[in-house]
Amino acid sequence: MLASCVVYATKERTDTGAYRIPIALQFAWAIILGGGLLFLPDSPRYFVKKGNLAAATDALARLRGQPTESEYIQVELAEIVANEEYERQLIPSTTWFGSWANCFKGSLWKANSNLRKTILGTSMQMMQQWTGVNFIFYYSTPFLQSTGAISNSFLISMVFTIINVCSTPISFYTVEKFGRRTILFWGALGMLICQFLVAIIGVTIGFNHTHLDEAGASIADNIPAVNAQIAFIAIFIFFFASTWGPGAWIVIGEIFPLPIRSRGVGLSTASNWLWNTIIAVITPYMVGEQRGNLKSSVFFVWGGLCTCAFVYTYFLVPETKGLSLEQVDKMMEETTPRTSAKWKPTSTYASRRGAEEAYVKNGDAAV
Repeated sequence: MLASCVVYATKERTDTGAYRIPIALQFAWAIILGGGLLFLPDSPRYFVKKGNLAAATDALARLRGQPTESEYIQVELAEIVANEEYERQLIPSTTWFGSWANCFKGSLWKANSNLRKTILGTSMQMMQQWTGVNFIFYYSTPFLQSTGAISNSFLISMVFTIINVCSTPISFYTVEKFGRRTILFWGALGMLICQFLVAIIGVTIGFNHTHLDEAGASIADNIPAVNAQIAFIAIFIFFFASTWGPGAWIVIGEIFPLPIRSRGVGLSTASNWLWNTIIAVITPYMVGEQRGNLKSSVFFVWGGLCTCAFVYTYFLVPETKGLSLEQVDKMMEETTPRTSAKWKPTSTYASRRGAEEAYVKNGDAAV
């Protein structure tokens, strides 16, 4: 939002400050982020992975706001340790290349396999980019200028950004109240409706129908219709920012088991930026006057892809609300995405580990 305000403030400049000022201001936030990373604590699961249980206990106590001797902390730590040992049996330590190869192990038809989780994470980020939101943020200014209906397209672009920023905190509540799968499902539905409305209005009475004024500039025949398109674009941004914007990142942070978590999230993030780049490159060819010149029809493309995201969520996205990373792993093993919201943990890795140890001891005693 701040970046959008700075761009708006420098839009009238004709010197190099038009781009140097916005770029220079980004260094301040990079310094803040880089400095803050120095004070960022490691997670308890990282310490468990390294075999430092004392540090894991301290990190977990700090995270939960509980004393280290709390029963709640000890039970959760025992579950983390048991899950780590269980997953090490399934995914042994290996070389650097082998650790990346672990992300692609398992059957495509097994819901809990590493391969399925990697595909889910990377495709989730792909779907987020397919919604077309970055078409709005990257190209809204020239797109709106070309309609001839907006006198200050920079201001409208800034309004879109403000809506994006102000709508995102809504997800802080809804993601825990209604769940990840639920907000992604309804968010995709809201987005596809808005996208198709923008497209239909545009090809019937909106932006696609223009005429030349006395100065030879292109102006929309029906300016109120174009304004309606802009309103639905704003509503689309609201749906995205309150659902798929943060929701996709939450899901990929919760579906990967500890041994491949960092690499799985890394691959998912790479997928996000890959499709971000692809869409940024192909969009000018889709809407350029000398290229595809799709005008409002481009929203049929985004609407169709939002429909894909809607179907994708229904069939493939599990509900991870209220579950620990260890419980998510078990949930994906025992249920399907469509029934995952009803799944409740019936046992823990720690309890099963204790039962197995007791069974072995009893067997030895009997011998």
